[in-house]
Amino acid sequence: MPEIRPLQAHDLPVVANMFQRELRRQRTPAPPSLAGYLKRLYLDATNSDVGSPSLVHIGDNGNVSGFVGVTSMPMRFADIRLSASICGSLMVDADQRNDLSGARLLKAFLAGPQDISFSETASDVTAHMWMTLRGSILPKYSLDWVKIIRPASFVLAAAKAKVPLAGLATPLARLADAGLGLYRNGDFSRWFGANAATSQTGRYTLADIDEEGFSSLIGQFTSKFPVHPAWDDALLRRIMSDASTKQDFGGTVRCTVSARTGTIIGAFMYFGGAGDIGHVLQVLALPGEAGAVIDCLIAHAAAAGLAGIRGRTQPALLEAMLGRRIFFFNVNSTVVHARDPELVRQFQAGNGFFNGLVGEHWSRIFGDRFD
Repeated sequence: MPEIRPLQAHDLPVVANMFQRELRRQRTPAPPSLAGYLKRLYLDATNSDVGSPSLVHIGDNGNVSGFVGVTSMPMRFADIRLSASICGSLMVDADQRNDLSGARLLKAFLAGPQDISFSETASDVTAHMWMTLRGSILPKYSLDWVKIIRPASFVLAAAKAKVPLAGLATPLARLADAGLGLYRNGDFSRWFGANAATSQTGRYTLADIDEEGFSSLIGQFTSKFPVHPAWDDALLRRIMSDASTKQDFGGTVRCTVSARTGTIIGAFMYFGGAGDIGHVLQVLALPGEAGAVIDCLIAHAAAAGLAGIRGRTQPALLEAMLGRRIFFFNVNSTVVHARDPELVRQFQAGNGFFNGLVGEHWSRIFGDRFD
């Protein structure tokens, strides 16, 4: 009979190879470093007092045929301390796709002890399973956004991800962008480039900060949300350390944004360098200051030579983004499940802090190498 049980250390080689095939789309065996990281992420850092463990599905043949990776963190709603579990890598071996392994894993995960469950990488199929099990899609948390700064370099950077030899056209892309940069009138210059953002940033000061500095700001900004993370120092250090290690995305940039009074009104963290499409992990802003922080982010990326930047929406930022010629699209959905319907309503109203460092994309699974 099929069985679902918590992940154990001896499962890790099989799970790592499943990761390699199903998520990383590589046919070579998983390197030992990947299994080592999965152990650190899903076993060593697991706190059974906070939420659900990671789970494996055992098929009729006694082998692991499915897996759901779970990270947990404490959260707070008003004066109530919550346990939250984040469903990350839900996957089933290709030869098991037509059975109910995935649905069984998700049902077992949602039946765990946690107060609230999330995923920010739910495919259409997975999102439908969540909804069948009384979960909810959060549309305002489910959009990816892109700001194109240098159009020709942006197209080239996207092409290089599929065809590395496309990088040979880099000099031509730079020439094209230089020519397009002379065209400063009409809708074209508003949609492509950073002139509008740069013109608004003179009143603000940007300063580089390190991991510790960024960590020290997170509580200040996230605690203003009715539902927010309640990290302890050790957990936050681990998250920030992993979040700063993404070799495929390029160098790490962390900046504060300060008003003329010296008050820090926001901060941002992204990855990338000249010619890249930068990956924005987190944007923090005081109420009413989101537009200024987004402008400073765009202007900083432009000054660094990036072709564009992309990230994930949050309701607190979405309104400010709408007037800044940013493109939106949906790849995967953010979903939530809770036994208390009030918690779901808080997120539906945009009153919860989720995505980025409170989610899945901080882990090294997204953007790092294990070769």
